[in-house]
Amino acid sequence: MHEAPIQRKSRRGGRLRMLIGGACAVVVAVASTLMATNAYAEADRQVCSNTTGTHNGFYFSFWKDSGDACMVLRENGRYSSSWSRSTNNWVGGKGWATGSRRTVSYSGTYNPGNNNTYLALYGWTRNSLIEYYVVENFGSYNPSSGAQRLGTVTTDGGTYDILRSQRVNQPSIDGTATFYQYWSVRQQKRSSGTITFANHVDAWARAGLNLGSSWAYQVMATEGYQSQGSSDITVREGTNPDPGPTTGPPSGTSQMIVGQQSGRCLDVPNSSTTNGTQLQLYDCWGGSNQRFTHTSSRQLTVNGKCLDASNGGTSNGTAVILYDCHGGANQQWNVNNGTITSAQSGLCLDAGGTGNGTKIQLYSCWGGSNQQWSFRN
Repeated sequence: MHEAPIQRKSRRGGRLRMLIGGACAVVVAVASTLMATNAYAEADRQVCSNTTGTHNGFYFSFWKDSGDACMVLRENGRYSSSWSRSTNNWVGGKGWATGSRRTVSYSGTYNPGNNNTYLALYGWTRNSLIEYYVVENFGSYNPSSGAQRLGTVTTDGGTYDILRSQRVNQPSIDGTATFYQYWSVRQQKRSSGTITFANHVDAWARAGLNLGSSWAYQVMATEGYQSQGSSDITVREGTNPDPGPTTGPPSGTSQMIVGQQSGRCLDVPNSSTTNGTQLQLYDCWGGSNQRFTHTSSRQLTVNGKCLDASNGGTSNGTAVILYDCHGGANQQWNVNNGTITSAQSGLCLDAGGTGNGTKIQLYSCWGGSNQQWSFRN
């Protein structure tokens, strides 16, 4: 075993466990939280500070130690996230207050870049105290580096390395403790699919890795450590991934996009078709430069061009421009219940003012009326 990688992971894992162990005592009560289907759909909710709870019938957790990381809780089991290098360490996700051998399906986008981040089904058991991961995707650093390799398991169209590591006198859901971590790390990275978790539990058991008899929580988590990235993930129980975010107007319908705060329309200045033209707010008048089509591939098109996050930007202040359509993730947009978010970054379409000529940009979703949009004929 290599000491340096384990130490590096211990900083991330230790801080994550502080959310649910030492730093946030509320999670002690998670086992008694029952997940019930909501009688009504809750609005999108942005979370930028440490908390846990339920949203639209799913348990969620969010933790960071610094920086600008935020997570937006969306419809059903969906959440989106974005973070920059100002964040040392963060983790968040949606799932269930009580884990099980359930089959979990997830879909969406995950953008780790060449960074220290991963996407995993994550949880704990008690009696014995075990922390477990099924890692589906990761950036430049394999989070199980330095762990003891105990074999492989082939399931759900891929091969996973089975590993074990030990944490000695470290934070856990039951305070400071010594416990094992069990890992399944997928060799063929992916950001959508089905996890037949029972197959991992059984493979671990065959390798002598037995989970505890009492389940704590279980979430489909995104984590970042001294990195930048984004995710937009929907999780559900069962074998078929969720079809993804709902759209506003029917696919192929050309409509105006009106800012709630300003009452003005999303507008292409001077009806330009030049690549790089930044969008603006302007009085609504119904011209072709104000009529946008949300396509089945999640592009927003106008006058034969696509809305584009300039230079593939994923940070606050990225200009929203016109560009030739090429199908990239920076040209895909989720039309939600009032907000429009970049599928690549999870950031919101944002107007920095209310006057004619106000430039349109991407910014962390925070629920303001300058990030609320409606489609109008």
